[in-house]
Amino acid sequence: MTLDRFDRQILNLLQEDAAQTAERLAEQVALSPSAVQRRVRRLRESGAIIRDISIVDPKHVGRPTSFIVAVQVERERPELLAQFRTWLAGQAHVQQAFYVTGEADFILVITAPDTETYDALMARMVGENANVKRFTTNVALSLVKRGLAIPVPAEPED
Repeated sequence: MTLDRFDRQILNLLQEDAAQTAERLAEQVALSPSAVQRRVRRLRESGAIIRDISIVDPKHVGRPTSFIVAVQVERERPELLAQFRTWLAGQAHVQQAFYVTGEADFILVITAPDTETYDALMARMVGENANVKRFTTNVALSLVKRGLAIPVPAEPED
């Protein structure tokens, strides 16, 4: 799908606040509300918009601790990596998982209410995934920035 300037503006605005009405979006991009609705529907159907979410303030839900974890695997065989990816996808405490280059094979962002819950999760990870060689943990002391928006340039980049 080719994105024009209106699509790009709409994507940026929806990433700031997905609850904006078509009327509010239309005012900001200089289109009619019905044109904005058609574009948003097309962006969803094409997969440009994956889903709409609400970002929860940790202070309101017991202030979960964030753990940044570097995981090394024993072997990078496709079937073992697929099994580990599937396991990670099924874990509610794993917020993000990146397959990366460098010393670690995966970088995980995990939230848990306490270190005991985190420790139990990591024990399960090692116990249920024999291919995990080792992991190192960093505990986040404070949140400096949380970003989920993907910057969409006004014009296509070549």
